[in-house]
Amino acid sequence: MRKIYTMFVSALFVISLSAISASAIEQNVQVFTTDNTNGNITPKTISAAFASSGLSIGGNNDMNKPFKLRFTKLHYKTYNLAMFRSDELTLKLIKKYPKFGVLTPLTMSIYSDKGSMNISTLTLEGMARTTGVPVTDPDLIAYAKLTDKALHLALPKGKYKKLNHNVESKTDNYAQAFSVELEEGTDLEEWREDFENEFEGEMEPIGFLMPNYTNLVEEIFEAAKYEEYDFFITYSVCKFDVIYPVSKLHPEAGAYAPCTMYVYKKKGDSKVYIGYLGVNNWIKILDIKDEKAVAALNEAQGMINNILTELTE
Repeated sequence: MRKIYTMFVSALFVISLSAISASAIEQNVQVFTTDNTNGNITPKTISAAFASSGLSIGGNNDMNKPFKLRFTKLHYKTYNLAMFRSDELTLKLIKKYPKFGVLTPLTMSIYSDKGSMNISTLTLEGMARTTGVPVTDPDLIAYAKLTDKALHLALPKGKYKKLNHNVESKTDNYAQAFSVELEEGTDLEEWREDFENEFEGEMEPIGFLMPNYTNLVEEIFEAAKYEEYDFFITYSVCKFDVIYPVSKLHPEAGAYAPCTMYVYKKKGDSKVYIGYLGVNNWIKILDIKDEKAVAALNEAQGMINNILTELTE
């Protein structure tokens, strides 16, 4: 009887441990990989595959060129940061959840390592957590499936790597959010232009680049006759001094980079809302321990927050 009891307790322990382990290793980032010793797969062929799956490519930037000039040593033979989006699914999601703008566009890193080609993107869980969209939302699920389809087209014999990042939280989105109340009678076009000029003027001298700018009203909403916003823009923001040290041990960080910032105002609302992904998405979700990389991330967030605080006071 004692033996049966011991076996029963042991079984319960294993089941409980399995449940805890499955929960602990649920990843927010995924890496799709394939052998590429023949060199046939390139960032250009990957862009073409994503486009053929119905995803538009906002840019596919070779980071090794500026890395070589600035830092001399390269971590990977190929390291690109690319942006992609589905206009149809973006519209559906933003109608319900404006903060989905923080993933418009979505991003990925493309990197070669020891004869393999790899693409990192956010998982369904990662997209849900960073935006606050329920993981059960059918349009978010469709976006994850479309990304999976594109990955399989890009790397036909690919498979997902097993990742074991110690994800501290499944719910915290680490968002950085700001808002500004506009006075009655404010010229919206003038306000937006002033904000954009001042933001870019403050960011560029301290080393930030903005490789992608999206005017959602002009590029997506107008064609769909969706007229709920006075303006809705997103910036892709990047800093070499940040992504270089992070990418050394965590090339998959490109699933969050370039970082996207949204700026929007709904019609009938006097407030402008501004937000972007906080650096803890990198630190806590990718389980980054390297002190230099963590310091670079925190410094960059401090710089951006200081600028946005100044512009929204």
